[in-house]
Amino acid sequence: MARNLLSAVGHYVGVHKVHRSVLCSLRLCHTDALTLTQQHNGIRRIVLNNPKKRNALSLLMLESLRKSILSEADSEDLRVIVISANGPVFSSGHDLKELTSAQGREHHVQVFNTCSEVMTLIQDIPVPVMAMVNGVATAAGCQLVASCDIVIASEKSTFATPGVNVGLFCSTPAVAIGRTVPRKVALEMLFTGSPISAHDALLHGLVSKVVPENRLEEETLAIAERICWASQPVVALGKATFYSQMAQGRDAAYATASKVMVENLALRDGQEGIRAFIEKREPVWSHTTEKAHD
Repeated sequence: MARNLLSAVGHYVGVHKVHRSVLCSLRLCHTDALTLTQQHNGIRRIVLNNPKKRNALSLLMLESLRKSILSEADSEDLRVIVISANGPVFSSGHDLKELTSAQGREHHVQVFNTCSEVMTLIQDIPVPVMAMVNGVATAAGCQLVASCDIVIASEKSTFATPGVNVGLFCSTPAVAIGRTVPRKVALEMLFTGSPISAHDALLHGLVSKVVPENRLEEETLAIAERICWASQPVVALGKATFYSQMAQGRDAAYATASKVMVENLALRDGQEGIRAFIEKREPVWSHTTEKAHD
């Protein structure tokens, strides 16, 4: 298991350190009708860009988001992804017009399968994925938030799974939300459709941090910078291991994690970090999967 996890992150390497200039200087790399993608110093920013439709996760939006995540995902320069949105709504969830009988079962299957692929991709990709939320996130939009590794939200943000109110229970959002917040909180959200505040979302673990709106970008990018500073293969190995052991029972999880820590120590960067600590200096990461020993 450990060697498989290590090999899975082999392509996600590169030398990188983010500077504060990222706050004001972002290079446009790719523009799509529904998503905007910028990358600078290892931070890829993906912006949901359909505010007139409340950034609904239509099939086209989901495909665009998937493309933006996967584009050059093996680049040595990519260290962290930040997903945000234009407009007052982070995402209203699926486009209900796509879910009418007129669209047909085949289209419905495609919508939900694609959505599930995007949500699992966020957790399967070795690069940490953050959400920067400044507004309303409902249904599949709330699912997107719950699927991200780290979520920073503004104080005005709210979160809900209101599908029950329109006759479509939020069963797929429940997969991500039920694995993120306590069961009774998730079920209240799902059964009532009532929104929760950003502070309640923080209390229940749906988001990582809540900040004033005027500090949202700064706080989000500060965390992204810190992630970028660390050894890339170590972060990737750690993320893969975290999700792997979370799906296991306690004893199996400890067995998996113990094996991975031994493999981590065999990495050149694993030994460099220990030497740097002992020598009381800053580590000089190789950002490669090169081994220090067998």
